[in-house]
Order: sequence, then C-alpha cells, then structure tokens
Amino acid sequence: MALHVHLLACVFGLGSWAAINGLWVELPLLVARLPEQWYLPSYITILIQLANVGPLLVTLLHRFKPGLLSEVAIIYGVVAVGALACLLLAFLWSWTSPVAGQPHSTAFFGLAFCLALVDCTSSVTFLPFLGRLQPGYVTSFFLGEGLSGFLPALVALAQGAGITRCVNVTQERNVTVGNHTGEGGQFHMETQYLPANFSTMVFFLLLCAMMVACLIAFFFLTRLPKAYGLSRQNLCRSDITLRSSQESLSAGPRLSGGGKPAHADEEPGAPGPEKVTYSPAKFTVIYALVAWVNALTNGVLPSVQSYSCLPYGNVAYHLSATLSSMANPLACTVAMFLPSRSLALQAALSLAGTGFGAYNMAMAVLSPCPLLQHSAWGHAIIVISWVLFTGSLSYVKVMTGVMVRSQNHSALVWYGAAEQLGSLTGALIMFPLVNVYSFFRSADYCSLRCPA
Repeated sequence: MALHVHLLACVFGLGSWAAINGLWVELPLLVARLPEQWYLPSYITILIQLANVGPLLVTLLHRFKPGLLSEVAIIYGVVAVGALACLLLAFLWSWTSPVAGQPHSTAFFGLAFCLALVDCTSSVTFLPFLGRLQPGYVTSFFLGEGLSGFLPALVALAQGAGITRCVNVTQERNVTVGNHTGEGGQFHMETQYLPANFSTMVFFLLLCAMMVACLIAFFFLTRLPKAYGLSRQNLCRSDITLRSSQESLSAGPRLSGGGKPAHADEEPGAPGPEKVTYSPAKFTVIYALVAWVNALTNGVLPSVQSYSCLPYGNVAYHLSATLSSMANPLACTVAMFLPSRSLALQAALSLAGTGFGAYNMAMAVLSPCPLLQHSAWGHAIIVISWVLFTGSLSYVKVMTGVMVRSQNHSALVWYGAAEQLGSLTGALIMFPLVNVYSFFRSADYCSLRCPA
C-alpha cells in the first residue's frame, strides 16, 4: 500500500463531515449572534436529520435499482455543493428575515440544510466507494473523517469563539423621592462577549477550503491504477490465504506455481488477511450498536449541549465543543494502532459512552443550576465528560465500520443507513422536548443566581 493513497483517503475523509462539524464548534459564537440563541443546536440537529432524505434515496435506489446510480457522480455533486454552501455561508450566515413575526436565521438554516444533505449522503457513498480499495485504506479514511472534526475545532480554538467575561454595569433610571425626581443607578452583572481573533466569515472560508481539498483528493482517487484496488485476483488470493491458514498447522504453507508461498509472510498459525463472516445475530448486534451510538452522538446529546455546558460559563461550553470534536480523530488514531473486532469490547465502550452521555443529559435537565456549578471541579467534569462521551463512542463507530468493511458493498450501504436512522430517531425525540415543550431552561450565566 502506498503512502500517497493513504493521504488521499485521509483528505477524502476530511470532507465527509467537516462542514457540519464546523457548525458545531462555531456554535459558542453563533449562539450569541443569531436570534435563536440557546435553541440553535436543536434546530441544527433537526435540519441534519431532515437531510436524511439524501441517504434514504440513495439506499432505496441501491436496493430496488442496483447499478442505476453512479457513485462517483453523486460524490462529485455533493462535495461541490458542500464547497459552494460554505462559500455562501461566509457572506450570508448572519442574514435574517421575519417568520411568523419573529426574526429567524433563514439564510443560515437554508445553507446548513445543504451542508447536512452533503454530509449525510456521504455516509452511504464515501465508504462504499472506499470499498474498491484495499482494506488498509479504510482506516485512513476514518482518520480523515475524525480530522473533519479536529481541524475545525483547532480553528475555533485559535479563533476564541464565544469567549465571554462578566462585567458590572450601571442601569440608569429615574428615582422619585418625595416631590423630587432625579436620576439613579442600579448595578448588575452582564455578559460581555470578547471579540474573536478572526471573523466567522474567515472561519467558513476555511471550511470551504477543506471541502475543495476533499474534491481534489477524490479526483485523484478515481484515477488510481488498479493495483491499489481490490481486483478479483486479490479477492481470490485472500480466500486462498484464509483457507491455507486454517489448514497450515497440519499441511504447512501452500505454494504458488513458482514454488514460493502464496504470501511470503504466512507462517503456520499466523493467518493472512481474513474475510470474517458474521452470523445474522451478530450483524443485528453490530447494526443496533451503530444506530444507538449515532442516535446519541448525532441526535440526542448535540441538541442539549448548550443547556449542559453554558450554565458553567462560555469557557466550559467553548472547551466542551472543541475538545470533544478533537476526541474523534484521537479515537480514530487509537483504532488504527489498537484495533479490536471484539463485539464484547464494542458493547462495553458503548455502555461507558452512554454513561457519560447520561451525565451530560442530567446536567442539561438541571439547567440553569446544574451540579457543582460554582466549583472548578464542576467545570472540569462537564468538559471531561463530553470528551470521553465523544471519544469512546467514536472508537465504536470506527471499529463497527471496519467490521462491516470485511463484508460486501451492500453491508457498507446498510451500515450508512443504520447510522442515519439512529441519528434521525434521536433528533426526532429531542426536537419537541427542546423547542415545543421547553423541557430545558436557559439563563444568562453572569446574572444567574443559583444556590451555592
């Protein structure tokens, strides 16, 4: 396998979720500037799930009209749309218009939907396309997918998005004493947002550059020599290797026509590249884990991140948003060097991630007065909990993808479908709780009065 192909697969993966991840890490700044404020994360979540019409259509066409769609043409189209939408966002993100008598971020929501359509459709097109290459390149793709969260988060850290301070201000008012009226003042604390190191326009232009890089990488991936792909001969060779490794203890290594072992590094008891076949029950468990993990990471918890973190202050929110995005590529890197196809381990990590998610949700329910609000420990715990929540479940995402990759193209398509179904279910559950029934409460951090 060639290094340059690994790099191309990594940059290709960078464009899979860079745009939407960019919106999430920029939220600490957007929440302060757009009229939806704390409701903004739940609006973005539901927009992302509405965009599942893209992968749904692709999945149905794969099922009922196989061969009708050109995977390459779809990828070219969606990545180009993503780059254009990021470019337009750079100039139109703050544009509002009245809806039902209230100002709403119509331009932002429209372009965010386009980005969501691009990224959701990537779930059922990018990975199946990578199925044409050798399995080792898939891990590089997942590393790039992780970097699609890491790089925007790194940019947001450099930007200092949403950092605030509490200032004491005087509110002037008229005071009447007897027959005399004069001016008086009342002191109160108010949140003051510090200026970012560079503008939101620059941030979205950098996202546009990432999407263009993805488009260029894909162009070169489609023009790789067949030697980098999985030819029929390579697939047969893998089958021979698997069979010979199973018999090697008793029969020794199989020899090719030239008198050399079919794989020079194959030793008795040391199997070559395997194609693992899972039973229907194990497939059910894998897809259930995929749906559950994505329901939590893409639907349920993102909707309430502002309620979970903002009561601890904008610094805690900023760090939770950015560092948890960085936990994703770190998990991908761990998966590259310490891979495990153990279903028991994936289930255990899913359970641990669910526990961290439950803590984050509990703090959102207790908003605006969560546990340890006035303690540095409380601030640290909420940030660490978000990082571990994202990191543990990201590892599960990667390894279930690798496990499914050992099957066939159809299994990869249904992996993407399970991913998006879980995300949709989580978002549909949370949207009415946040936006209709107002189950979660917001408050200004500086003027908030909670018991110590």
